[in-house]
Amino acid sequence: MAIQIPTRLLFIDGEWREPVLKKRIPIINPASEEIIGSVPAATAEDVELAVEAARRALARNKGRDWASASGAVRAKYLRAIAAKITERKSELAKLEAIDCGKPLDEAAWDVDDVAGCFEYYAELAEGLDAQQKASISLPMEQFKSHVLKEPIGVVGLITPWNYPLLMATWKVAPALAAGCAAILKPSELASVTCLELAAVCREVGLPPGVLNILTGLGHEAGAPLASHPHVDKIAFTGSTITGSKIMTAAAQLVKPVSLELGGKSPIVVFDDVDIDKAAEWTAFGVFWTNGQICSATSRLIIHENIAAEFLDRLVKWIKNIKISDPLEEGCRLGPVVSGGQYEKILKFISTAKSEGATVLSGGARPEHLKKGFFIEPTIITDVTTSMQIWREEVFGPVLCVKTFSSEDEALELANDTQYGLGAAVISKDLERCERVSKALQAGIVWINCSQPCFCQAPWGGNKRSGFGRELGKWGLDNYLSVKQVTQYASDEPWGWYRSPSKL
Repeated sequence: MAIQIPTRLLFIDGEWREPVLKKRIPIINPASEEIIGSVPAATAEDVELAVEAARRALARNKGRDWASASGAVRAKYLRAIAAKITERKSELAKLEAIDCGKPLDEAAWDVDDVAGCFEYYAELAEGLDAQQKASISLPMEQFKSHVLKEPIGVVGLITPWNYPLLMATWKVAPALAAGCAAILKPSELASVTCLELAAVCREVGLPPGVLNILTGLGHEAGAPLASHPHVDKIAFTGSTITGSKIMTAAAQLVKPVSLELGGKSPIVVFDDVDIDKAAEWTAFGVFWTNGQICSATSRLIIHENIAAEFLDRLVKWIKNIKISDPLEEGCRLGPVVSGGQYEKILKFISTAKSEGATVLSGGARPEHLKKGFFIEPTIITDVTTSMQIWREEVFGPVLCVKTFSSEDEALELANDTQYGLGAAVISKDLERCERVSKALQAGIVWINCSQPCFCQAPWGGNKRSGFGRELGKWGLDNYLSVKQVTQYASDEPWGWYRSPSKL
């Protein structure tokens, strides 16, 4: 039986609301290219209503309802959200798969991670209470000093389409744990499950205005959110170009931002590896989530001694990947998210060929799938470092390959990028792995694997991959402001000026 897409409105101040301009955006199933529903299209007018609702939520009952409530109070809501997400796992995973095209097994894994992330930040919210008034040791005994951690305020959260519910949760869970009120603007290409998060929040009785969810286009809803004077911070995951625009808008108001942007991450494979294990991790690192991962290890840097054998084996691995409708059992590669992305990826492949590279495997639509935005897993060899395919993020199932002969050459190739999100090294020599991991210019390094991600560990990049860290305790710090409180604790007068009474 086909799953029905619920018809939802915007979620503002704890209620479902029609967009002011009453516009909607069609939802296209990337596996069938059919319109299967629609989401509301928010504009600046709706952003205004959401910001007002969020500010009221922070001020309600002098902040005691949310912002200055104990972390334990907020944790109860986060745990209730986690429980409801788990309860609805099967339905949410199916909605995610038909909305963005990721294989159902992956979508189910994402939903587990969503619940786990809300649980994790519930724990951290409780831990905040014990951290309040942390004492600071001072060199002058007349003074006492401590630190208060306070919510930054109203935060705008702008999230991508590759992990619609999970990327939203990476921001929503720590923002709420910190005591902020949030406005979430998911990508218009995949926002169905974010509206279901609104339904969950309503069901668990989250106070009105604490989380508002606006679906809509970037220039109509995201831009007015980023530039709004009463939004205290923006957290964004997406393209480097959009991140730069958000930074520019925030700079006018000296507004803090955290940005998780693009990547062109390397995977360095030395000649002492188990070829099958290394080949599977190489495939997983770039073809998981249909290749649409900001941290995808999409540049294979392989030791020349094993390059021919390794690539021969890698082609066999990827020929074995089941490409199908995401809801089909055993699917391991679904369609890319939209017609626009499909055309863009094929253009990258044709440009690589015209620049002199070789398509070793894939590079086209799978023959058995006549509809849908499907692209075969693709390996491109004979690449030079000046080619577009080496330098620019594809955001699709495309791996480019270069060989190396020495560790120094491998590192030079690995760091030859404007990005710095992820990097992987595969070798049986763990001392070498340690050495290489220190030399790689990236915010995340994987040793003998690629792409594992845990909500307890920091996530973020260097260079043009952005700044700030999500997840772990670092993710919570993103939404907290630190206040120093210092008290003069002596009974003696300060004594800097001569007292008038002694004149």
